[in-house]
Amino acid sequence: MFETLTQRLSRTAQQLRGEGRLTEDNVKDALRDVRMALLEADVALPVVRGFVDRVRERAMGQDVLTSVKPGQALVRIVNDELVQIMGEPGEALDLKVKPPAVILVAGLQGAGKTTTVGKLALWLREREKKKVMVVSCDVHRPAAIEQLQTLAEQAGVLFCPSSADEKAEDIVARAVNEARKQFADVLLIDSAGRLHVDEDMMAEVQRVHATAAPTETLFVIDSMTGQDAVNSARAFDDALPLTGVILTKVDGDARGGAALSVRQVTGKPIRFLGTGEALDAFEVFHPDRVASRILGMGDVVTLVEDAERRVDKGKAEKLAHKLRKGKGFDLEDFRDQLQQMQSMGGLAGLLDKMPGMGGKLPAPASVDEKQLTHMIAMIDSMTDRERLRPAMIKGSRKKRITAGSGTDVPTLNRLLKQFTQMQKMLKKMGGKGRMARMMRGMGGDLPPAGFPR
Repeated sequence: MFETLTQRLSRTAQQLRGEGRLTEDNVKDALRDVRMALLEADVALPVVRGFVDRVRERAMGQDVLTSVKPGQALVRIVNDELVQIMGEPGEALDLKVKPPAVILVAGLQGAGKTTTVGKLALWLREREKKKVMVVSCDVHRPAAIEQLQTLAEQAGVLFCPSSADEKAEDIVARAVNEARKQFADVLLIDSAGRLHVDEDMMAEVQRVHATAAPTETLFVIDSMTGQDAVNSARAFDDALPLTGVILTKVDGDARGGAALSVRQVTGKPIRFLGTGEALDAFEVFHPDRVASRILGMGDVVTLVEDAERRVDKGKAEKLAHKLRKGKGFDLEDFRDQLQQMQSMGGLAGLLDKMPGMGGKLPAPASVDEKQLTHMIAMIDSMTDRERLRPAMIKGSRKKRITAGSGTDVPTLNRLLKQFTQMQKMLKKMGGKGRMARMMRGMGGDLPPAGFPR
């Protein structure tokens, strides 16, 4: 997400940091770049105008002109204004009510609404330790009911059955009673979607809302639809008392205009981001962290949170102990590292959150995430002995491994080369101070063959 905007603003930020003195001319040039970057990112025109005007007003103020590092001061202003247009951070869901707390999820068809209900259910169960029930009142798309049942099983939450011959409001009334009987803390309602906003759809979702009396009414927006997403959010806000927005498919949206426009245009806070296809690819929206990513300054806090939640601490400690004892790093260990990286959003997800990477690494979209899957498949196709002793992988063994993993010999050779380079690097890490010297010597350059060292 924000790939295009990040590239443009990162370049502008770098230029501004190098300015020893700000003048009206270089501020004007910088703001022209900022304006173009926002428009290219499909940010709503009124939002762009207001943003640029506020930055210009603050940039020409005494706090910047008299600053020791005026370029950095201007970057800080741009960062602050990005945070401001995306809204206040950390607005938690209102769950402090008599159980069950009812959450109604609305949106257009194809926005990823049903999948989002499954993701939110898993998030509430794992992160908030809530007992969750889900129900679908989408009687117009029978497959939606089956889909939600499958997602409920995957998320480990309760599912309230429904059928296409029932009225949506009757399903909701029954689900609320069932949630009480099952002592559920939260009831998530997946409402019906349409390909476009129409009167019948709005009337039905209003009846569902009146029956459910939800504490939260969340609108799901496909971030890839740009300005259309903002327009549909405005239409739903007129029909329902929305309390927040969930942006989906942000991993496929290089522009990010919806995220920068929706709060300013609708006045509704963005609560969550859907960051991938996996059920756990779902995160709380933090405007300050997103602004930091846009300006190429990374997001270390989210990176650490992801690591704490997804990295297998047992395997990490086992590898550290193995290396301390002087035992070799083998392909089993290498596969574990690849799988850990994959669980944290892949290479693109990691680079997006690492500070100082703008300009030194290719754009996340240019990184082939399938490469990780291919590498893991090749290691899985090896025998235990081959993983422990990679030197024995030659000739006929290579042909067997590539046939079993659906790859080819040159791809396997690249994997073995990358593994050898990583193995050598780990050996060099022995001895006091050597790792620090190595990191300084790397100078932020790319590791060999695109694999993060």
